Parts: sequence; structure tokens; C-alpha cells
Amino acid sequence: MSINRVKVKESMESKGITTYKELASHLNITHNQLSRMLSAQYSPLKSKAVELGEFLDLSPLELIESEAKIPPRIPHDSNSGSVTAVELFAGAGGLALGLEQAGIKTVELVEIDKFCCETLKQNRPEWNITNADIHNVDFSHHKGNVDIVTGGFPCQAFSYAGKKLGFEDTRGTLFYEFARCVREIEPRVFLAENVRGLLSHDGGRTLETIIDVLEEVGYVVQYKVLNAAYYGVGQKRQRLLIVGTKPGIKYVFPQPEPTMTTLRSVLKNVPPSEGQKYSEKKYAVLSLVPPGGSWVDLPENIQRDYMGKSFYSGGGKRGMARRIAWDEPCLTLTCSPSQKQTERCHPDETRPFTVREYARIQSFPDDWIFCGGTGEKYKQIGNAVPVELARRVGTTLKDAITKSECMQ
Repeated sequence: MSINRVKVKESMESKGITTYKELASHLNITHNQLSRMLSAQYSPLKSKAVELGEFLDLSPLELIESEAKIPPRIPHDSNSGSVTAVELFAGAGGLALGLEQAGIKTVELVEIDKFCCETLKQNRPEWNITNADIHNVDFSHHKGNVDIVTGGFPCQAFSYAGKKLGFEDTRGTLFYEFARCVREIEPRVFLAENVRGLLSHDGGRTLETIIDVLEEVGYVVQYKVLNAAYYGVGQKRQRLLIVGTKPGIKYVFPQPEPTMTTLRSVLKNVPPSEGQKYSEKKYAVLSLVPPGGSWVDLPENIQRDYMGKSFYSGGGKRGMARRIAWDEPCLTLTCSPSQKQTERCHPDETRPFTVREYARIQSFPDDWIFCGGTGEKYKQIGNAVPVELARRVGTTLKDAITKSECMQ
């Protein structure tokens, strides 16, 4: 058993406590003592854990979580007619939800982050969620029973990239675990999504190695950068999609719309919610920026003071002191809406976008609940695949699979 950090964080926020250091002070213990209490090795059957629960108004059932168990496997019904998927690095569920809307059933989702897993369980208690390090997850029981493997593995360089050593060349990276899953399951199609920067990462050698490995395990591989703003998402978010198909399956990427989706269209009637606030200094600076503007619209003396060393560096820097306009898509959302390099200021009000506005911009439905404190919620949303982009890609994946079945 261990203490449920998700519940702790949520209760802290309800009491206006923003840091673990502050919580430790309320409990009259040191920050290190609290860190040990919240670690996986700590036994919560101790007096201070009782005090923690009493202070946060959490019952023992809420505060203490039992040892994680691998959820029961959901067998694939080959006669059900449904297209199935296994998702790795599931996050807060943007990709899985989009695939669900496209008519694809995800039979297992693997995610290491507890806050993300709480979000998934909260919204889809029937989903088969594995909260574990992917290195320790076996996928062989899905072999031959799953149509699609999906996942957005982090971009990492390979020590021997370009030397054509094959599958083992990538061992030790999270891409290796993605490729291992594909090799163990042998799905008809896989979808890997990543940042646009993967195209040029390590001089292009990283992507070259990825494609070599995926072709080696038996797939025809193609890739394309999609800008979510042309696929029903109110955000200029460019993602690299890598799709692999078994021979005989033809895949075509979804067609873009002729115009971008604007912020105005996605934030109409957005429900109120919590959100971060600017400091007094940041508020004073951003109040001078017009909709669609950024630091370049500020007086030069304010530019120098606000930007510091960044004022003298090269590059565009247009994300700094940026206020979004109603009739354009938002810039790519990040894990925090108020950091100096990645500000996303509301068009009319001088504040960051709220949690629900963030979720709308990522095309999550209003009833999708995010667990954890406000910072965790922003992080989950900022890291997600836009749901509507995922739905459109999911529709094309399903079409490719069903059309190949008709031809057999």
C-alpha cells in the first residue's frame, strides 16, 4: 500500500496549498519527511499518515491505494467486427478518445504517470489501463488479436544511428519499447506520433533509424506532418505521424480542410473553470499587447526589461508575451500557459487560458475530467494529442483496415 498522491494534490489545491513544502509546514514535519511519506516505499499505517488524512479531509480509503495490479486482460473477439487497438504512452487519453469516436476499441492503454491514469479511470472506468513502466509490460498475449498499435514515444537519439544495426540498435530508448510492442503483437497497422522536430533530429538520422527498424519488423512505412488547425482543432499544432501497414493494406492520410479552425469557433460557450494567473509584473506587460501581438508590440524599454537576455538572442521568439486573437488558431499549447517563453494570453482578458479553455483548444469534450492539481491538469492537456485530429486519423486507419478485409 502507498499514499494516493493524486488525492493529496487535489485536496491541497482545495485548501489553497500550492507546494509540498507548505503542506509539510502545516503538518509540523520537514519537507524530506513528507517526501518519504509520499514515496512508493512508505507504509501509510503510521501516525503521521493519519494526521495527513485528517488535515486534508481524506478518509483512509481515499488516502491509501492498494498495490497496483495488472488489470484483467480483455480478450479480443475476432467475430465482433470491431477494429481494436493497444495504446502506449496513453497520457490523458486524447488519442484513445479520438480513436473511440472513430469506432476503434482500445483494449489496453499503458501509461506510467499516476495522474494521467487517474484521469483515464475517472472518464472511462471500463478501459483496461496498465499503470506501469513500459519496459516491464509484456504484449505477447495480444499477438494476432489486435489491429492497431499506437503511441507517441519521446524523441531520443540513438548511439549508433545510421550504422544499420537494426532493431537492437535502438535498445534502451522508448522507441525500442514501441517497436518491441509492434513486433510482439504484429498488428495490421501501427501509428506513431511525434513532434515535427523529429524530422531533423540528429541530422535526420533518428527518423532514418526508426523507419529502418519498423521496416525490418515487416511494415510498409510512410510519414507526414499534419497541422491540427486544418483538421478541426483551434490550434497550430504540427505533429509528425508515422504509419506502418502490413503488405496489402493501403493507408491514406486524412485530407486537410481549406482553412484553419479559429479560436473563436472552439471557445464558444466554454464553461468556467480554474486557471493560473499572471504575476503583477507580467499582467502589466501583457495588458499592453494587442490581440495577435507579442513582445514586438511593446515599447523597447519594456521589451529589454521583460525579455532579459532573450532580447539579444536570435530567432523569432514570437511566443513571448503572446496574446492570441479570436480569428486565428492558438499557438501550440505547452504544459504551462504562463511561462515567459510560451505565454498564451486570452484575446480579451489579461490572463492565461483556463483549464477548460485549454481542453477546448485541444478538442477535449467539456465532460472530460482531468485529475490532480491545476498544474497537473495543464500538463496533461498540453501533452495530449488533439482529440479531433485523432478522430480523423482514426477514421482513416479504420477505413484502411476494413477495406483490406473486403478485398480478402
